[in-house]
Amino acid sequence: MLAPTGPVLAGADQNQLVEKAKFTVQTLAAQSDMEQFRKLLAVSKGIVVFPQVLKAGFFIGGAGGNGVLLSRGVDKSWSSPAFYTMGQASFGLQIGAEAKELVLVIMTQKGLEAIINNQVKLGADVSAAVGPAGKDLGASSTTNLDVDIFSFANNAGLFIGASVEGSILDAKDDWQAAYYGKSVTATDVVIRRSVDNAQANGLKEALRAAEAP
Repeated sequence: MLAPTGPVLAGADQNQLVEKAKFTVQTLAAQSDMEQFRKLLAVSKGIVVFPQVLKAGFFIGGAGGNGVLLSRGVDKSWSSPAFYTMGQASFGLQIGAEAKELVLVIMTQKGLEAIINNQVKLGADVSAAVGPAGKDLGASSTTNLDVDIFSFANNAGLFIGASVEGSILDAKDDWQAAYYGKSVTATDVVIRRSVDNAQANGLKEALRAAEAP
């Protein structure tokens, strides 16, 4: 049964995940070689942030984790977060190391709708590419809408490109209900924007601050 105090006092799991997502965005945006990420974010349709997704043994045991999806509206505002889980049979970093945080920047409406419609398989239902890093890559990557999703992973404190092909995303509607105080879907949260939770304001502000001017 949901607590009568309402969504602002949601369960610790949801609040903690949203706070961790905020710090992940801030850390990624602050890195000097992530100018491309900032440019992508400024023209994106949405973002998925997994603050903790991989464990040390993921090369042989698979991987997974919980994260949040937010959409970017036509007025450039960010929606409240919808909660998602990710499962992977395999995961490959460009330099073959463990990752603890993962960020997916959604570049197309197709990519956003596929995730919202649930059980999307990255690399199959939507295209997923390694996110660009560095200051001298030019603007082509930020305008290449043939790519639905760009991915970035944190390895040893540095964000690098990461392959997420084969990953499956699935909405956690029980977490949506716990966070917003009533039964809602990811569509209600990120498209219809029929619910809100003030606890997520810090994450929204972090995303606004991270966008390239």
